[in-house]
Amino acid sequence: MNQSITCAVAAAWLLFTHPVLAQVRELPSPAGTGSAEPSLFVAQDGRVYLSWIERLGQGRVALRFAVKEDDGWSVPLTIAEGSNWFVNWADFPAMIALPDGSLAAHWLVKSGPGTYAYDVNIARSTDGGKTWSSSFVPHQDGTETEHGFVSMFAARDGSLGAAWLDGRETRPDSAEHDHGGGDMTLRYVRIGHDGAFDDEAVLDARVCDCCQTSAAVTAEGPVVVYRGRSPEEVRDISIVRLREGRWSEPRRVSADNWQIHGCPVNGPSVAASGRRVAVAWFTAANDSSRVKLAFSTDAGASFGDPVIVDDGMPLGRVEAVLLDDGGALVSWLEGSPKGSTMRVRRIRADGQREAAVTVVPSGTGLSNGFPQMVHVGGTLVFAWTAGRVRTAVMPVP
Repeated sequence: MNQSITCAVAAAWLLFTHPVLAQVRELPSPAGTGSAEPSLFVAQDGRVYLSWIERLGQGRVALRFAVKEDDGWSVPLTIAEGSNWFVNWADFPAMIALPDGSLAAHWLVKSGPGTYAYDVNIARSTDGGKTWSSSFVPHQDGTETEHGFVSMFAARDGSLGAAWLDGRETRPDSAEHDHGGGDMTLRYVRIGHDGAFDDEAVLDARVCDCCQTSAAVTAEGPVVVYRGRSPEEVRDISIVRLREGRWSEPRRVSADNWQIHGCPVNGPSVAASGRRVAVAWFTAANDSSRVKLAFSTDAGASFGDPVIVDDGMPLGRVEAVLLDDGGALVSWLEGSPKGSTMRVRRIRADGQREAAVTVVPSGTGLSNGFPQMVHVGGTLVFAWTAGRVRTAVMPVP
């Protein structure tokens, strides 16, 4: 059975068994068998980029991408491939398009024998992804420690900004104990058009070890959100803001006071438009699992009271997008007796919740991973892993 027939059968089955899914339409995926770790990005011109990891056999993997075209995807192109990569369901590669049309992509490469000894590698393209530069490492510490969970964004002058979790201070005491006595840090660098590094900064000297970061650009400059870590092991979501060349001190988006002695591997998602910002995140403070959303109307300087997004059994793995009316859409994984489901809910600007829509139902092989969602032209585009990378579209509910 070819892929188009398979998708049609799947769509008919979903419509019959899950009427609420009538709006969701699966697209034939450009990713091959064994693909995983998808990531989505919307460029300023409205083009949607999908990247993913594909296993080639004999220990080799490739980072590939495609561009959405009408009801499908372009022919995939390869960004890079190798046999010494760090491939992980939670710390996955991504790509972005900068304002000048150039592309940048990042992935992770092993730097030593330790389980979590790996470096960030970044490459760039100026011809739409047909050819890519040699990769470079944005951190210069040279330690065989963890470097990952990267967020890339357009910095000033259209250059490339990158923020990542940096383990140089963790000082592993052996190859079996990669996270030693020091703290994981959040660091930043600006990468000029000529490849030069500038504006290097420590954004937070103590953060959660392995939760995803997320970045967006407001009318006043970039913001980065991530899971912080207090001396008392409170691991709430924090934000830093870049204003007039200086990064702000970290501050919490919301005081959940989630005290946990270990990383939940469940990072936040931020979206921005003008001075309006939306942050979605997972917390299990007070032994109660929740997905929350908070709005800011002052470019992330302050946030209103959070809104509960989930339906009572959330697993997290959130994505947030802002809408033109000031509201937001949040996707997340919700637990059920038959397995996890991917859902999306609209939260209006005044905090009112609309009915959730199931994008991927239980029993469809939804794998461990972080489903992706972007918004362009009144349409939502989704990507997730279920045996392989799959994609779908849905009108904004």
